[in-house]
Amino acid sequence: MASRLDHITIVAPSLDAGSAYVETALGVAPGPGREHPSMATHNLLLALGPSVYLEVIAANRDAAPVSRARWFGIDDIPDGATPRLAAWVASTNDIAAAAVPAIGQVETMHRDSHTWRMAFRPDGALALDGAVPLLIQRAADANPVAALPTNPLHFRSLHIVHPAPEEVLALFAAIGLASTPRVTVAQGAACALVAEIQTPSGLRRLGGA
Repeated sequence: MASRLDHITIVAPSLDAGSAYVETALGVAPGPGREHPSMATHNLLLALGPSVYLEVIAANRDAAPVSRARWFGIDDIPDGATPRLAAWVASTNDIAAAAVPAIGQVETMHRDSHTWRMAFRPDGALALDGAVPLLIQRAADANPVAALPTNPLHFRSLHIVHPAPEEVLALFAAIGLASTPRVTVAQGAACALVAEIQTPSGLRRLGGA
């Protein structure tokens, strides 16, 4: 069992708001994404180098209603809220073993001809307020970053602050997330995620308290 950072997630009240937030921060707007019919959400995607990407996700008001909580805490976002780096997702090669109860339950997701498995909390809340990732397992050749348009952005690191960093690190170990300088954890008064992205204009930061 092994897990690694797959993508970072901007949660927004709408895709337009999320796209504008990313473009202001990084100088590049995210491109087309896809819909998640079983969650009534949709997203926009932006490559951050060859192996990591950024996702902007929001409720899809045009989708058929679903009788469940949306993932990433989206149902709790008020209209007009500021988009924020609220979560991240780690990929794993054995989600059945990696998905400990604190992360959530494993579900098989479908869209058109694509199938993948995700582990997330059924109440839509983020584990440890987003410090710990959701989990995903795709087919070996199905990572969307390979199909995204190239751009000059490059992911450098994700810094996580949390009041109980030992709990965060314990869950990292439980899901098989290897220690890496690209993901750091420190103690702070409240949970916050900060991603550092290299851009043509220098190093930019997304997120924060």
